Amino acid sequence: MSVYGKQIAVIGGDRRMAEAVHFLLRAGARVRLAGLDWEDRFAGVEVCSSGAEALTGAQTVILPVQGVSPDGTVYTAEGVPPCVVDLDGLRRVARGAPVFVGLSNPHLNRLCEEAGLPLIEYRESDHFATWNSIPSAEGAIQMAMESTPFTIFGSRSLVVGFGRTGRAVALLLKGLMSEVSVAARSELDQARIWAAGHRPVEWASLAQAVSESDIIFNTVPAPVLTRAVLSGAPRHAVIIDVASAPGGTDFEAARELGLTARLAPGLPGIVAPVTAGRIIAELVVRHLRRTDAMEGER
Repeated sequence: MSVYGKQIAVIGGDRRMAEAVHFLLRAGARVRLAGLDWEDRFAGVEVCSSGAEALTGAQTVILPVQGVSPDGTVYTAEGVPPCVVDLDGLRRVARGAPVFVGLSNPHLNRLCEEAGLPLIEYRESDHFATWNSIPSAEGAIQMAMESTPFTIFGSRSLVVGFGRTGRAVALLLKGLMSEVSVAARSELDQARIWAAGHRPVEWASLAQAVSESDIIFNTVPAPVLTRAVLSGAPRHAVIIDVASAPGGTDFEAARELGLTARLAPGLPGIVAPVTAGRIIAELVVRHLRRTDAMEGER
């Protein structure tokens, strides 16, 4: 296995990263940690006091799904001291070592470029996004169950958007015997919605569909559930917004209209950290295998 014996630096993150570390250890990697809440003391794990210490000699670097702030501060869980990734630290990494991050920004892009390290932004990759949509969908439905005084069974649900997460949410709702409608802009998605056994909703009819729904799931990272769209929603309606923060819902309008609306970013790390962590680790392992295979062919 391509990670066997390799030194991997894991910097920051939540429970997902802790679970990813367990997977990497089983694959034979040597792991150095910083900015991560770690209680287990497995052989092969070295807990470091700083990002620079963890990065020294690393052959692979894994940063959190949430990425780093514009000043280089890495996301850490509540109660964990902040951790920084800077140019000095990245220059301590082995030459050509890949740096994995969920979501990058211009600052991290520049640091990796100056350090001569390839940057892999994994959150939007097809594999990661598709697998990650399942715990996201399960978490969204769990939140809906906690927020409604009625069952999903027999309810009228509306999913806004038919991307990876929208498709997963709609599929699970159908399995729970909800009457599922899905709103999407493109004619191709309209056809796919119909073929999946859901009721397609044209974008121009979104407000009408909202007025007929008990539970609304938004997956579109743009302002789609506006005050005008929400004004006709039933007062018992519940809105679960799983789009990237700040979501696509006018939460102030929802509150003023007496609607229950919840923003739910990062659900995989909350409801299914074991699965979500394994997805990250498997992505890293596959990339390293593929890279080693390509180098072996040269």
